[in-house]
Amino acid sequence: MSAAPPAASRRELLLHDLGPPSSALHDEVLQGLTGRPKSLPSKLLYDEVGSRLYDRICGLDAYYPSRTELAILRRHIREIAAVLGPGVRLVEPGSGSGAKTRLLLRHLIEPAGYIPVDIAKSQLIDFAASVSAAYPSLDVQPVCADYTTGLELPPTDRAHARTVVFFPGSSIGNFEPHEAAAFLARCADLVGPEGGVLIGVDLKKERSRLELAYNDPEGVTAAFNLNVLVRLNREFGTDFDPGAFQHHAPYDEAHGRIEMRLVSRRAQHVHVRGPGGRGRFTLSFDEGEAIVTERSYKYEIPEFEAIAERAGLGLGRVWTDPGRAFAVLWLVPRTASQR
Repeated sequence: MSAAPPAASRRELLLHDLGPPSSALHDEVLQGLTGRPKSLPSKLLYDEVGSRLYDRICGLDAYYPSRTELAILRRHIREIAAVLGPGVRLVEPGSGSGAKTRLLLRHLIEPAGYIPVDIAKSQLIDFAASVSAAYPSLDVQPVCADYTTGLELPPTDRAHARTVVFFPGSSIGNFEPHEAAAFLARCADLVGPEGGVLIGVDLKKERSRLELAYNDPEGVTAAFNLNVLVRLNREFGTDFDPGAFQHHAPYDEAHGRIEMRLVSRRAQHVHVRGPGGRGRFTLSFDEGEAIVTERSYKYEIPEFEAIAERAGLGLGRVWTDPGRAFAVLWLVPRTASQR
């Protein structure tokens, strides 16, 4: 059933801004760049330019996860909507541009509300406004926040049957396994005993297919990765030369993850503002030294089920594509007796 009702019932859109101060992100950047190996938080990849590039990546022939997950959702959407049930309050961390969200909202039975959560404020506002316009009676409450560190839902005066966290796109793979368990535990607390988590998980497969997906011949993923250096220069006062780095994303079979890197083409120095924006110091790079910008873990379903169980969630349903490249999982809180 569609969520779209008469336009007369449309509610005013209110942004709940819980975004962290820029100083907190600067300190996180500083800590990563002075670590061993050097690293950056993957959320930095998704500024306005990075988000547009990621949307292009999702349409590439080599990048199977997005279209495969969307195909799974389209094939099973009525069953998924029936499993979630009527009167759902849908919470989506990292809402992005939301093609999968729109599909789900079109089929949910009388959804009670939608809470998109994203750290990219302008993109969040635009997307929330478009959803609100498409579904005028739906209570849309965008939250600007870093969902990786915590999640606080805004109050609502609308009754709902259950809360469901929708986390598509294999974004759970960007967490280290122990961080994934901690995130899922926060989701379990958020949805309560009657709720659930609908989540996309990229499955393990042959190295060649994985590496092609993250090293596309068109070079879009390379541009996406290198854009993070442009953002650092603009927002954090660094003086990276993006042309002095190259994109590389090998599959680490021992850990079951793609590791996206920016590799220094030569020995070089980069200047960075110090803690609190005070002073400047120099970072040295050897030729071939890398900055890790993102890790993307791939799982077998039993491996991921074990992580969910550590978070107090059980595996309710599994939907996959015919080639078992990707899975959409329905996770539900486990009862005390099951634990």
